[in-house]
Amino acid sequence: MPHLRLEYSANLEGKADIAAVCAAAHEAILATGIFEIGAPRVRAYPAPHYTIADRHADNAFLDMVFRMGAGRSDADKKRTGEAIMAAVAAELAPLFEAPHFALSLEIIEIDPALSWKKNSMHARLRDR
Repeated sequence: MPHLRLEYSANLEGKADIAAVCAAAHEAILATGIFEIGAPRVRAYPAPHYTIADRHADNAFLDMVFRMGAGRSDADKKRTGEAIMAAVAAELAPLFEAPHFALSLEIIEIDPALSWKKNSMHARLRDR
């Protein structure tokens, strides 16, 4: 049940291909070999209203929160975070050429006692 949520300043529209960022992150998550194909969800939301640092008009951000089920080792969590960060940073590389962009990622482990799921995709994808 890994879910990656991207929130970004709306001024990235036109400066970055957010769909490509989502695809790159999804591929990176699967490439770790930790999650089955039916598990990852990647979605992105623009923040139409924001204030960043010194309020320079060119300042922009993309903040990622990756939620995953409990039970993975710290090494697996770290490897996943590094893979996501590398893939997204590579996709957004041109933004780092100017001193106005911030990229961040946080991993949150979901408490299984407080998480409910119902998913019909797993059985279909496992039978492939």
